[in-house]
Amino acid sequence: MMRMKTNFVLECPEQEVAIEVRDNEPSAEAVQEEILDTALQQVVETAEKEMVERVQAEEKEARGTKRKMEDLEEGEMEYKVTVATGTLEYSGTNNYVYVTLVGENGESERTLLDKPGLDLCRGAVDDYIVRSSAPLGRVILVRLEKQKYFLEDNWFCNYVKVTPPGGGNPQTFPCYCWLVGDIKIEVRDSTAKRLSDEILPQELAHRKAQLKERQKTYRWQVWAPGIPKCIDAKSEADLPQDARFANEKRCDFERSLQFALLELSLKKLVIWFGRSWEDLDDFKQIFWKLRSPIAEYVMEHWKEDWFFGHLFLNGSNPRMIHRCSQLPSNFPVSGDMVQAFLSPNTTLNKELKAGNIYLVDYAVVDGIPENVIRGKKQYIAAPLCLLYEHPDNGLIPIAIQLEQNPSKDTPIFLPNDPPLAWLLAKMWVRHAEFQVFQVLSHLLRTHLIAEVFCVATLRHLPSVHPINKLLTPHLKYTLEINCRARTQLISQDGIFKRVVSTGGEGLLVLSQKGCKVLNYRSLQPRHDFIDRGVTKLNKYFYREHTLMLWDTIEKFVSSIVTLYYTSDIEVVQDSELQAWIKDVVEEGFVNVPQFGLPNELKNKQELITVLSVVIFTTTAQHAATNNGQFDFCSWVPNTPCTMRQPPPTDKDSVTMELIMNTLPDISQSCVQMAITWHLGRVQPDAIPLAQYEEQYFTEPAAQKIIDDFRQDLKDIEEEILQQNKGLEPPYLYLCPSRIENSITI
Repeated sequence: MMRMKTNFVLECPEQEVAIEVRDNEPSAEAVQEEILDTALQQVVETAEKEMVERVQAEEKEARGTKRKMEDLEEGEMEYKVTVATGTLEYSGTNNYVYVTLVGENGESERTLLDKPGLDLCRGAVDDYIVRSSAPLGRVILVRLEKQKYFLEDNWFCNYVKVTPPGGGNPQTFPCYCWLVGDIKIEVRDSTAKRLSDEILPQELAHRKAQLKERQKTYRWQVWAPGIPKCIDAKSEADLPQDARFANEKRCDFERSLQFALLELSLKKLVIWFGRSWEDLDDFKQIFWKLRSPIAEYVMEHWKEDWFFGHLFLNGSNPRMIHRCSQLPSNFPVSGDMVQAFLSPNTTLNKELKAGNIYLVDYAVVDGIPENVIRGKKQYIAAPLCLLYEHPDNGLIPIAIQLEQNPSKDTPIFLPNDPPLAWLLAKMWVRHAEFQVFQVLSHLLRTHLIAEVFCVATLRHLPSVHPINKLLTPHLKYTLEINCRARTQLISQDGIFKRVVSTGGEGLLVLSQKGCKVLNYRSLQPRHDFIDRGVTKLNKYFYREHTLMLWDTIEKFVSSIVTLYYTSDIEVVQDSELQAWIKDVVEEGFVNVPQFGLPNELKNKQELITVLSVVIFTTTAQHAATNNGQFDFCSWVPNTPCTMRQPPPTDKDSVTMELIMNTLPDISQSCVQMAITWHLGRVQPDAIPLAQYEEQYFTEPAAQKIIDDFRQDLKDIEEEILQQNKGLEPPYLYLCPSRIENSITI
């Protein structure tokens, strides 16, 4: 291949030119001019010779595949081929790249992609001529081959566009993948096709070969007993290049945590590692450059009961609260205990019947092994918290118990207890909230669920399948971020082990307990709100925004499914789709016995629902749990990652010294603030919901559906912004512009 991709400068050594001196000696100017003319002629001759030699050598290396421009032979056809290289760093290549068009009636010449100047570089869209000895008919496949030239240089191809002779309608062949090493791939036309839509043997063979190769590449693995299965990769380095972060994202991810730690001046605090703070205001020492308006609001209001209640509705874990119609037997709260906190002329029994009493129960945390950090045991409690929706004060806590199996001496903390005792009891609730939020609501219910569908999609839905095209943008980067979580965050020597009370063995046990109660129905928002009895709670912005988004996502999915499946029987008879759902259930969720997702799809509505769950989980639900964690956790006393003393058993013994010795120490607090900023910050390369950078769907009808989806999301955005005018604190985590298209962090 002619690798003349850069301009070159010819340099020539000084030439010695002999000039005969005659009696009629010319002027100095004439001599100088003659010298220059002679030198110039020699430079030109040298350049011409080198150019000829270079061209001959390059043509020989290209094995004669580059033809000189000449008149077409009789019957020969010219196809215009447009090749788009990716825009990410290192997308371009200096390697040899060949293209062959495979049509209904035969194949084109194998053509080297090369032209004078720079081509196949980052962001380039290059045009080439590919010739065929006869008409190809409809082009079925584009075959791309990459071969090394001196050094290996990977190439990312966005798409190939083929325009037939005479300038007919072009065909687009989406690629959106890396060509690594000496490799040959074949890409299909952009038209979405089910298996039953295929007619030609070449199309069926390509479909079968692609799935066979993917099933070798993407394999299931048991991460731990009782947990959903994951991708078979020890670390992100084992993933195929197409599943890896782009270089820009990788660099940003790896640098951001170091930046956070630097901003927190950990080096200056090193002499205090392992020491406690002396007063709650001491936490302000790390609460400077890394901050947000909501985090500052939390710092000012975290002690207030109404704000404590607000967090169950609109914090980072807004799914824990349930309506309570009858007090649990292990939470012996009497009406007399809480009468002072109810509105006048009512009783606890009346409010229970009216549906105004709510419960948050952290039973799932009970019995979890406690972490040991730097030789010191950490502590865990499994609280029960009773809340009341007061007509004037909103949702407020009215009783807290810190044990699941109380004795007669187990205290029930009340709002009129000594202020420090009531404050510490609320801290213990928020500490349990940190464990459940990070491990179950965030990791399990979004990341691990998304990974199951991601692996099954890669294994069973070929690239031309309409459901593959629908899901792929919402599964981008999920495999790498989950691999990084398993190796860097929740591993036996990860960050959680160093600073979180459930780190290490406790995290695994908590995950396993969460999986025992995880079910498919709870992933569907309408069912979830009904089952928890929270459909009438006031100022539950998470619920209101979630339902708007769910309806819009389900409408979008329904339109796409209806476009490609006209009847229920077409869903039933799609063998690839049925293999996909079977793999999801019988492989991915095989260790989650109560999940409740059927292993077959019997109609369009079942398909619409499961696809809506996938897209909602990987976008809106992840945003609701992930994006606010810095806001609500950076002020450490509001959501402590660990507790260093056991729960109090005597209300009157609680002092500020006990509180400070219980909360995370300086080292743990710094890491908590840094990691929640690292994970919760806005990603610099974030792609908002429905802003599809890759154009997998090219059919006008599908593009119209996507445009309608975007308009619906725009309307939701405007409604949310209007609702938040003057709202303190605002709830903007489910603004569509702030929701990423997939789980990337």
